[in-house]
Amino acid sequence: MDSNWNNKQASSSLARLLPLLSERYENKVEEAEWQGYLERLNRHFPRLFGLLHQLYGKEYDFFYHLAEILNTATKAWINRAAELKALDAIRENDPIWYQSNRMLGAVCYVDLYAGDLKELKEKIPYLKELGASYLHLMPIFRTPEGDSDGGYAVSSYREVNPELGTMDDLRDLAREMRNHGISLVLDFVFNHTADDHEWALKANAGEEEFQNYYRMFPDRKIPDEYEKTITPVFQDDHPGCFTYRSRIKKWVWTTFHNYQWDLNYENPVVFNRMADEMLFLANQGVEILRLDAVAFIWKKMGTSCENLPEAHIIIQAFNAVMKIVAPSFLFKSEAIVHPDEVNKYISEEECQLSYNPQMMALLWESLATKKTTLLQHALEKRFTIPQNCMWVNYVRSHDDIGWSFSNEDAEELQLNPEEHRRYLSQFYTGRYPGSFAKGLPFQEDPQTLQGRVSGTTASLAGLEQALVEKDEEKIELAIRRILLLHGVILTMGGIPLIYIGDGIGMLNDYDYENSPEKIGDTRWIHRPKFDWEKSKERSDPESLTGKIYNGLLKLLQLREKTQALSGSDTEFIDFGNEHLLAYFRHYESNSVFIIANFSNKGQNIAGNKLRQLGMSKTVTDVVAGKTIIAAQNLSIEPYQFMMLIGVR
Repeated sequence: MDSNWNNKQASSSLARLLPLLSERYENKVEEAEWQGYLERLNRHFPRLFGLLHQLYGKEYDFFYHLAEILNTATKAWINRAAELKALDAIRENDPIWYQSNRMLGAVCYVDLYAGDLKELKEKIPYLKELGASYLHLMPIFRTPEGDSDGGYAVSSYREVNPELGTMDDLRDLAREMRNHGISLVLDFVFNHTADDHEWALKANAGEEEFQNYYRMFPDRKIPDEYEKTITPVFQDDHPGCFTYRSRIKKWVWTTFHNYQWDLNYENPVVFNRMADEMLFLANQGVEILRLDAVAFIWKKMGTSCENLPEAHIIIQAFNAVMKIVAPSFLFKSEAIVHPDEVNKYISEEECQLSYNPQMMALLWESLATKKTTLLQHALEKRFTIPQNCMWVNYVRSHDDIGWSFSNEDAEELQLNPEEHRRYLSQFYTGRYPGSFAKGLPFQEDPQTLQGRVSGTTASLAGLEQALVEKDEEKIELAIRRILLLHGVILTMGGIPLIYIGDGIGMLNDYDYENSPEKIGDTRWIHRPKFDWEKSKERSDPESLTGKIYNGLLKLLQLREKTQALSGSDTEFIDFGNEHLLAYFRHYESNSVFIIANFSNKGQNIAGNKLRQLGMSKTVTDVVAGKTIIAAQNLSIEPYQFMMLIGVR
């Protein structure tokens, strides 16, 4: 789109819209505050206009929809609490606040960590002990009884699951966390709603207006055409991407499960209604939204219906709305797709933050193979992202581990990608000779043995098996693996995200098999209830829990004190040793050099190679607290993680 034309049309449209907004809202706030809002509106409206015009410009009533969206935004800003507007002002003056080395994420289920939202307020001290600056609560909204996809089938974006509390409780928790410097992060499931959402119920009752909120077809003709080029996500749940609803005699688009109805973003009303839901959450004190299933939100005949250009435009338009109403707000993308596609969602104008699923999968790949070749190859190709954006780096999440590396990357290293994925699944489910891992397969194809893996960090890293064997040497190696993985995510460019419970070495929970709602979904094996009794052992450095926790705490404190770990500037170094991952972190005039040994054997680096990299004559490994003469050979122990300070 021609920028001059866009700016001219945007200016003309805003000139027509401002009198309507002023008449409705100007007398509701102080003059200075209103003028400040108008200044921000004028700054961001041209971008919003251009994006919406690309999506809906051909609609005969485009201006009406534009007016409705702007009305939604302005109303949300009017209703925004003073303390949140103050946060907006602070962060407009510090727009990359999230790039600090003090940023640390934690993630948990409310009920499994604390019981409910009120009790969670009482558990904030543990988060502060870790140094967490943002807490991601797994889905907390009201869901259907029975099938709920672990909370990702949302019945209402404005109601909390009654077992967890109320929206008032959530708002109180957000305020209390904010007072402690902790940002609240929630999931925003915006590709679909549950089939008992108010909109879906009205659609199922025959109301045409709400049927247009979804994608519905009277027969199989169009669905069959779509499915010629679409790969089903959950083939075991239901074949294809459509579900028949006999009451209305229509086929409904259901990408994931038959109780999750995909929204129709070709309808501008849907964009406006979902923007309203998003802004409502921002006004409750949510500071970051994890955008769920971003790849699927636009559909087009003859394509895979994944990662289409319009999906990016929708997110960018939501971003522009947020810049107008709540500029302190951030988006975090969740795109479990080809690594090249993941990067396309990352920008200041789209998602400022993004999960790094490729790195997570390849950290585990490196532990299994004892080689970092594929990990380093992939990171060198894709780790660099726009300057003011950040990866969210994690060892594991609430979800399974899928082997989301690029086939092309594997083939460039003479690996057969499908055979390699099969090997990794076999290794981490303990079926490969010599494996240390205790995981379970998730959605494994019985014919090809292709699948994903479930398991806690400790169990996958070998601690569970070592404890069964009562082998002290293997226990020590498992602890080293756990700390190695966390060391990398804490020092790699980006925001580290720790799953609550991993810090005290919690093992797989096999009790999920006794629950009718969970049986068959092996992911519940790595969602154990937080063991508060076990956590008391963290103060004893000689206990198993204490060794893991205090080892992690040391790494967390080193991150917090090392300014070179701010930002995202990461420079990878290849020593020609396939067992080592090495990288510099730079920030302003500060540098730190990281070396991680993914092998169970000791490794050596010639001293002249360290000097060649600009090391001082002596450097300090701040993890071990040892001074090293850079001119001498450097010996690295099995699974050792090193942070070297003393770089010119």
